[in-house]
Amino acid sequence: MNFTERTTRDTALSKGLPWGGLLALAMTGFICILTETLPAGLLPQISKGLGISEALAGQLVTLYALGSLAAAIPLTAATRGWRRRPLLLLCIIGFLIFNTITALSSYYILTLAARFLAGVAAGVLWGMLAGYARRMVPDALKGRAMAVAMSGTPLALALGVPLGTFLGALVGWRTVFGTMSFLAVVLVVWVLWKLPDFPGQASHQRLPLSKVFTIAGVRSILLVVLVWVLAHNILYTYIAPYLSQAGLASRTDVVLLIFGITSVAGIGLVGALIDRWLRLLVLMSTLGFAVTAVALGIGSHQPAIVYLSVALWGLTFGGAATLLQTALAEAAGESADVAQSMLVTAWNLAIGGGGLLGGILLETLGVHSFPWTLLILMLLAFVISWIAKEHGFSARRYE
Repeated sequence: MNFTERTTRDTALSKGLPWGGLLALAMTGFICILTETLPAGLLPQISKGLGISEALAGQLVTLYALGSLAAAIPLTAATRGWRRRPLLLLCIIGFLIFNTITALSSYYILTLAARFLAGVAAGVLWGMLAGYARRMVPDALKGRAMAVAMSGTPLALALGVPLGTFLGALVGWRTVFGTMSFLAVVLVVWVLWKLPDFPGQASHQRLPLSKVFTIAGVRSILLVVLVWVLAHNILYTYIAPYLSQAGLASRTDVVLLIFGITSVAGIGLVGALIDRWLRLLVLMSTLGFAVTAVALGIGSHQPAIVYLSVALWGLTFGGAATLLQTALAEAAGESADVAQSMLVTAWNLAIGGGGLLGGILLETLGVHSFPWTLLILMLLAFVISWIAKEHGFSARRYE
């Protein structure tokens, strides 16, 4: 780095981050994830309130995920010429409307439809957040800005189910969803107050979807997303059976709390280092998760090893979304929003795949097969990341 580049970077750093706007984006992500995960902690109350089984109540989560999966790529591509803030506000208002319908509806089909449409809004939002955050700051702060904007995600993942369970018992599940609508109103005001607007992508800059997919580095990053998130969700979805065989069935809440706390620490660590060390952070995170898998495999009957392994798991996965979105935004350039929608699709496929593959492993090979499956997947993610040095997880500008 020469004197001029160093001076430019130092000037950018001295201006700091636009915290008000970035935290509005973080709140948006928080509401997205919390809206998705809340029903998992409210299944008994929802099933009683709607007069359905808990299995049917669980489909409220499924329909939300399907909405995100179905909408992410086509709607992001269709709206990439729209101005950013009006589109963001439209999606947030969608959360306001559909969470209100969920809170008031006495009809299962109507509730399912509201959940699907809330998922559609989420699919569009997730395609926007990374690019929005990066446009608010100079190059020297882009990674840090994304870390702040994505900080709502691990918080919601850590708090979503336990918070929903607690509030549902305290005030009822309908009031919980009504509270989500109130938060959406607050967020609309916050966005209008603090978040700058940006133009959409000019028509001459819009690449066809197939061209975006073939941009150098994009496919490698998406493959790492699939493998890494698949491994994570096998363990996260079936953590209770794993802990049961480890003699820690009664400590599931403690284990998830440890994961949540270390996930937040992980995103803080990534935020501090990502603008210089993105490639190294990706390699260390994937390798760290592989080490976690080995420890969970050989130390499953040692509570101390399990707790430490879960802490390392949270630390290495907490910043995963920020790392992967930053790498993809760098690789895709002007087509970042469409590329991010592909990441959303890959992420949701991995979530569904984790539940499916984990269930198959549980029924056929047993819970002891989980750690070794995770090890294979994470070593694959590490190798892909290592190979993608020129395009994808580049050392350029970070080291």
